[in-house]
Amino acid sequence: MTNSIIKTKNKNLNPIIAEIKVHSPKYGDMLKGRDELNILKIYENAGAAGISYITDKKYFNGNFDMFKKICTSSELPVLRKDFITSKDEIEKTAEAEGGAILIIARLLKDKTAEFVDYALEHGLDTLVEVHNKEEIDIAKDTNTTMIGVNNRDISKLELDDGTVSLTEQLSDLIPKNVIFVSESGIGSIDDLRLALRYADAALIGTSFMKAKNMEEFVKSFVEAKL
Repeated sequence: MTNSIIKTKNKNLNPIIAEIKVHSPKYGDMLKGRDELNILKIYENAGAAGISYITDKKYFNGNFDMFKKICTSSELPVLRKDFITSKDEIEKTAEAEGGAILIIARLLKDKTAEFVDYALEHGLDTLVEVHNKEEIDIAKDTNTTMIGVNNRDISKLELDDGTVSLTEQLSDLIPKNVIFVSESGIGSIDDLRLALRYADAALIGTSFMKAKNMEEFVKSFVEAKL
């Protein structure tokens, strides 16, 4: 995932990790009868730097078998988003040919560094997710390749109105030797402009899934001159 983000930046395009989102706690069904693999093709055609898919079943109606299909159907690196609390899930992600895995500092606390190392040993990039200074301190104490500021509070399951201003507020605390990702709450080119003023890449799901002409909309984010 980090290589793809760097390559995209080198082409003077905006590195976007585009999320295939099945269900949102706030908006409900997001597929609206569409097929995940068709959405994958749209994201590829639009120039996304990577793909994200949520495998959590309880809140997001994700499906690990679909994650595997997405991984084997794409040349792009695929990030597995879930509430990972067991190393078995890291092994499963690597076996499915995932490109990266989300490690949530708030969930794993002092185990975060250990989980990051385990994922790296299994060939996965790691995106350690943070939402405040305390969680950034945890992330800084790991060998992670990426740190993601989630502009929303995960404990509120997307029901809060997080904004990109959190990326701006926390940006000075993020180490310069990792890829910095701004996650969630990015719905417009103005949001993207603010996010990428500080971060290296943006992870976007809801606004893409809601777009009337998805390919055109995603492409406008990838190609926007910021």
